[in-house]
Amino acid sequence: MNNKKNSFRTPILWCLLFFSLYGLNDGNAQLNQNQLKFKNPIGNGADPWVIKHNGYYYVCQSNGDINSKGISVSKSNKLSQLGKPVTVWNTPAAGWNSSQVWAPELHYFNKKWYIYYAAGKAGPPYIHQRSGVLESVTDDPQGEYVDKGILNTGVDAGNETGMIWAIDVNVGHIAGKLYAVWSGWEQNATTDKTSQHLYIAEMSNPWTISSARVKISSPDQPWETGGPLDLNEGPQFLMRNDQVFIIYSTRESWTPEYRLAQLKLKDPSKSPLDAANWEKRGPVFQGTAKVLGTGHASFTQSPDGKEWWVFYHTKKSSTPGWARDLRLQKFTWRTDGNPDFGIPIPAGVSLPVPSGE
Repeated sequence: MNNKKNSFRTPILWCLLFFSLYGLNDGNAQLNQNQLKFKNPIGNGADPWVIKHNGYYYVCQSNGDINSKGISVSKSNKLSQLGKPVTVWNTPAAGWNSSQVWAPELHYFNKKWYIYYAAGKAGPPYIHQRSGVLESVTDDPQGEYVDKGILNTGVDAGNETGMIWAIDVNVGHIAGKLYAVWSGWEQNATTDKTSQHLYIAEMSNPWTISSARVKISSPDQPWETGGPLDLNEGPQFLMRNDQVFIIYSTRESWTPEYRLAQLKLKDPSKSPLDAANWEKRGPVFQGTAKVLGTGHASFTQSPDGKEWWVFYHTKKSSTPGWARDLRLQKFTWRTDGNPDFGIPIPAGVSLPVPSGE
């Protein structure tokens, strides 16, 4: 009788031991996951671009300061931690794009990677900036790229490039068609103290702008003016639930007044090439006494797809200049479908890591 009792108890004891070891550890793992934190800034630099692909986050940046001559791509399975940058392209020794590489962006179409960037033959003054595109040789975003040439951002037959000054090209699909949006001048000038506007055009493929440009925004609101130079730049498509937004930067990137604003496509069933189909509001994200010059953002989702995050830069001091760092912040959506970026959180504050990380 006692032997039967013991044989009955033994499996129960093993089950209790199993759940105490593995079940409890799993609970602790979940608890630790919920307690994971990160702090801003997560790196140095400006104009951060991030894209999520097959479980990894790829960040594309120019190598160095405003006078950069190369482009790098980093890879990480965590949004809150940057990977090691790998240089994927250096400027040629001469030509329109031999210097001043600004704000590169990495995009994926038809099993190829494309990098959109601005560059110039010299500067300062920064009057030579034009935009071009690189295409990957393979499916590896950190691999080799070939130069597909300059983009048609406005024709100027009197200029050696044949194009009008343009930076910050961003691309996206709207109703099955590919569009480019960028910051440009109305016409080429001999001074970089020239106002910048936002333009949009249709593309026939990832390296060819096929329609005339259409101006969809100028710095014409009180919160876009009042500094040393009125500008609109850094436009980024942000799309959700069939709604199309362009989040852009306004005021001056070298001052604490840099901020984000928004264009919304009023009727997505109608052409985005109709300037009247865009409505403006702002600022939608701006600095505080502790966070200066919030701007030039990109957007992605958490590893599990449950959260939206804005990746942006801020100034390191109130002194005019381009010393900046990189920051992440979760944002939400309003009931009317508009993004709600909230207020920028100061550096050094512990924040929960993105969901699923």
